[in-house]
Order: sequence, then C-alpha cells, then structure tokens
Amino acid sequence: MALLGPAYGVTQQPVRTAGKDVWLLVDLSRSMDATDVIPSRLQKAKLELSQLINRFQADRIGLLVFAADAFVQCPLTYDQSALRLFISTLQTNLVPVGSTDLVPPLELILARMEATSRPAGSVARATAVVVISDGEDFGENIEPTLRLLARSGVRLFTVGVGTLEGARIPRLSGGGFVRDNKGREAVTRLMPTTLRRLAQQTGGQYFELTDQRNEFPQLVNALNRLEGQAEQVRTVAVADNRYRLPLLLALALLALDIIFTVRVIRP
Repeated sequence: MALLGPAYGVTQQPVRTAGKDVWLLVDLSRSMDATDVIPSRLQKAKLELSQLINRFQADRIGLLVFAADAFVQCPLTYDQSALRLFISTLQTNLVPVGSTDLVPPLELILARMEATSRPAGSVARATAVVVISDGEDFGENIEPTLRLLARSGVRLFTVGVGTLEGARIPRLSGGGFVRDNKGREAVTRLMPTTLRRLAQQTGGQYFELTDQRNEFPQLVNALNRLEGQAEQVRTVAVADNRYRLPLLLALALLALDIIFTVRVIRP
C-alpha cells in the first residue's frame, strides 16, 4: 500500500522559481492592417504571439494595446489560455483613431510596477517589454519615459512588422484604401530606425517580422536569457502523501514476525 502512494488532503508548499514578467505591447493603429505581410501585419503578429507564449510556462505575461491611447487587455497572468483568447480578439478598431503614442502604455507598465508590493529585501522580478509595431509614429517626448524604464531595469525589445516597400492601408468599411490629406492613397512602411533606437536605449534588441524574415525565434532566445535574474516564491497546492502510515504498519508487523516465532509441534 505504501508503494501506491496514498494521498489525503492538500498542503501548501513554497516553490522557488526564476521567472520574469513579460509585457506584450501591440500597436493597433490602422497601418497594422496593411497586407505587405500576409495576411496582414496584425494577423501575422497575432499568430506569432500565440506561439511565443507557449515558450514561457513559468513566466507571467501581460497584454497591452496602444495607438492614440493605451489599454490593458490582459494583466500579468500565468493563464496562457486566457491570454491566447485576448490575443485572438485584437483588431485595429479597438482603440481610438489618432497619432500613435508609445508613452501611455509604457507609463502604464511603470505605474503597475510601482504599485506591486514585495517583501522587504526581496529582489524585483526581471521585467521585459516587447513592442510589436511598424514604427511609423510614436509621438513626442518619449525619452524621459525610456530613461525611467532603464533605471527600473526593464529591457525593451522591439519587433518591426512590415516591409520597407510598404503597402496601402485598407479601409475598415466601405472598401478602398485610406487616403492622406491630399487625397492620395496612403502608403505605410516599416520604420526600423526608431524601433532599433528604442531597444538600444534600454539594453534590449530589435527584431523583424517581414515578408522575407521572421525573427521571433531570436526574440524567444533573447527573452530566455533574462531567466534567473530574479527569483520568486510561489505557493502551490500539493496532495499530502500518506505513505508513512502503511509503511510503519508493515515495518511493525515485520518486527513482530521476527521477535515472536511460532513453533509448530507435529504429532
């Protein structure tokens, strides 16, 4: 019976992990509907993100979306099924139309880091931010926010989605393509220079997702190298193994068998 490992009840046990927090920031500006990356920049990014989260079982992952404003779609979580569901629902019409601004989502992350309490003397979890965008426009005065991120130990990784040749932007309804102020069809292009600079300022790296190149595997490797920079103790429920009782009973019976011998007298 002891070998069967009988269990009764549940105990809470601390488990020390070397996980990290990963924030996914997805650009939902209208240019992400461009089809220079098939089926579109956003749809291709969603597919890669759904596969990426499978590689980080021990880490918390959160999802923010941004364009003219920023919103937390999914807070930091270990629940990959929920996160995958939120990723699948991303569309460019979820955020207000306007100039793309990267400052609000970065400030949201900083605010959540400050609001997170941890025991005195403990080490902060390693935090990484992954920005998925074509890099066309990130607003102004982003430098102070980047300096705050760097001082907080946050690594900013950027993924440029699109091509240098660019593509037209489909309208969300009515057919046709988006036009500029002069009535010409607007063409959106990948702007790697800005994305590369953002990553370099925080010790991160720049990667690309184009029609010819997919550097998401390199992104996964870069994020994995952050593993072990900080430890966290998680409490998990474990079934209480009660093998000791039948084992002690078996040992007692064995001892009695050795001590008390039975002599059989045959006629």
